[in-house]
Amino acid sequence: MDRSKLIAIVTGAISLLLAVGYLVLVQLLDFRGDMVPAPLSTLSLGWPHSFSPIAIVFSGWL
Repeated sequence: MDRSKLIAIVTGAISLLLAVGYLVLVQLLDFRGDMVPAPLSTLSLGWPHSFSPIAIVFSGWL
C-alpha cells in the first residue's frame, strides 16, 4: 500500500471519529433541555457600563 493511500485512510478515519464525536456532543448538550436566558437582575446595566472606554470616547470626555 502506498504511503499516500495510508495517510488518506488514516486522515479519513480521524475525520469520521471527529464527526461522530461532534454529533454525540451536540446530542448530549441538546438533551439538557431548553435554553433559558439569564435573569435581568444578573446583568450589569448600571454605572460600570457607562465607564467603559467606548462610552467615554463617545460621550465627549476625551
